Amino acid sequence: MSEAYERESQNNSRLSELSAKVSALRGFTVDIYDNARDQDVIDRSNDVFSSFSTTLKSTAGRLTRMASSGNKVSVLKLAVMIIAAVIVLWYIGNLLF
Repeated sequence: MSEAYERESQNNSRLSELSAKVSALRGFTVDIYDNARDQDVIDRSNDVFSSFSTTLKSTAGRLTRMASSGNKVSVLKLAVMIIAAVIVLWYIGNLLF
């Protein structure tokens, strides 16, 4: 009877060791999944900023063409847009810092 009890005790001990290893493996798997999901967010953010850069270049080109047309009203509109953008950025900068 003592030998059976000793084997049962060894089995329980090994079972708890195996359970700890499985829990650690599950933790690693969750960490890998979270990291992969974070990488996807970073990739999407990179795409958004790339698209923003292209749009900004296009808009700057249109504004340059508008200013070079020589129309005084267009140049005045451009100046007002630039001043408004600087004021908004200054205001946001003061709010954040």
